Amino acid sequence: MGGPLAAAGTIPGVVERAAATYAGRPALVGETQTVTFEELLALVRSAAGALIEAGVGAGDRVALWAANTPEWAIASLAVLFAGGAVVPMNTRYTAVEAAALVRRAGCRVVFAQGELGGRSLAREAAGLPGPITVVSLGAPTPGLASWAEFAGAGSSNAELDRRVAALTPGDVSHVQYTSGTTGAPKGAMLRHGAMVETTASWAGVVGLTVGDCYPVVSPFSHIGGHKAGLLACLLAGATTIPVVSFDPGSFERIVAEHHVTVVQGPPTLFHALIERAKEGSGAFGTLRVGVTGAAVIPPALVRDMLDVLGLALVVTAYGLTETTGVCTMTRPGDPIDVVAETSGRPIEGVDVRIVDESGAPLPPGSRGEILVRGIGVMRGYLDDPEATRATMHGEWLASGDVGWIGEDGNLRIVDRLKDMVVVGGFNVYPAEIEQVLLEHAAVAQAAVIGLPDARMGEVPGAFVVPAPGAAIDVETLVAFLGERLAKFKVPRTVWVVDRLPLNAAGKVAKVELRFDAATRLAS
Repeated sequence: MGGPLAAAGTIPGVVERAAATYAGRPALVGETQTVTFEELLALVRSAAGALIEAGVGAGDRVALWAANTPEWAIASLAVLFAGGAVVPMNTRYTAVEAAALVRRAGCRVVFAQGELGGRSLAREAAGLPGPITVVSLGAPTPGLASWAEFAGAGSSNAELDRRVAALTPGDVSHVQYTSGTTGAPKGAMLRHGAMVETTASWAGVVGLTVGDCYPVVSPFSHIGGHKAGLLACLLAGATTIPVVSFDPGSFERIVAEHHVTVVQGPPTLFHALIERAKEGSGAFGTLRVGVTGAAVIPPALVRDMLDVLGLALVVTAYGLTETTGVCTMTRPGDPIDVVAETSGRPIEGVDVRIVDESGAPLPPGSRGEILVRGIGVMRGYLDDPEATRATMHGEWLASGDVGWIGEDGNLRIVDRLKDMVVVGGFNVYPAEIEQVLLEHAAVAQAAVIGLPDARMGEVPGAFVVPAPGAAIDVETLVAFLGERLAKFKVPRTVWVVDRLPLNAAGKVAKVELRFDAATRLAS
């Protein structure tokens, strides 16, 4: 298993330290296997050796298009040990969306799920253009190497040791794609050191520690899954239980069987657990900490998390992909109204300020755009200097969000300059959906907004104007979108209108559309 220890501040360094410190403790618990920290290091090194033998070079990018499983965790860490960068891809992406990201990132290898919800992501990945190697995770896929065949054929070697030793905190660990207001995905280049330091701060506030059991519901393709989930557990010596998809009944069984102590997820997850607890479930007695965010949180929900679920601590937070996740967090001891109505204060090494349209700082209590600087700020967008310049203002990163900071130092989020819609914790950008709508021959104009939804928090809704002489059949249009967009991006409601309201600048007045939508939904 040998080899020199990785440089401090890299993710391989975290894995090696965890193997030495927590050796026989459970690191990953899957449906059919439990992997200790010591075993994890051995499995990762073997898979990393296989990647090197497959031609993956230092700095190369490898895509992971699969659900939360121990295999995903091991594969992603192996990429980092081989000196590469991970490109996480949402399992809800269509083959068209996945192909675009793999092509733009120049991925040489794709790890993809053999079977998931009636789809074979591995088979779809095998159809992607370009000279790539596809490895099937989970269910075997005819004609493709399985995970066991691929990872088991690798071995530790001198080249692997050299690459691990050569890694630095400034090297890119992940290219995390996030859609922009233009609709084109942008790959935020995140660094090893930023991943480790910001996650250590997150884990410190949460109180994650040795022996904690943490089922990770957020997809590993999301920074909330692979960073605030897997990496946080590796840093703290806690146990990760990858959860493929959230189901209240199944999750309740996981909590009871494994004596779960820490849960992180959107408010909808906690609403579901609270409902089961109110129905008489006694499974949640081991829970200690709940972490949430990504939506407005009613004070009543925080009270129920404390009183009904019996949590000792509830934490809310704010972060961006471009800042390697977390920027601000509430802290233990904060009153309920602070936890519910704010996103807390900056973590160590991060500064936040509010600016006006000219970029000038605003005093406490004034609303403006949120800017962030510090250890987590990305290196830039992959191969997109124009988007990088538009987002970076010197050492400050423009969030695109509107907020204000009170005299108490807590950040409050007001609105989104980018009109982003948060669907069950997933960021959805209207411009991306609008772009696809306009590809349909019958659509002349399109505008997408967020609509309130009791289960998901928000869902997309669309207003469309027919092309001259054309008629829009809504069902056909939705089917058209479903072939090109992940299901969570497809508008739940589509209204056909004669025109879109415009403001004085000639842009679509989405404020008017939101009022129009509210009126239609209420009637």
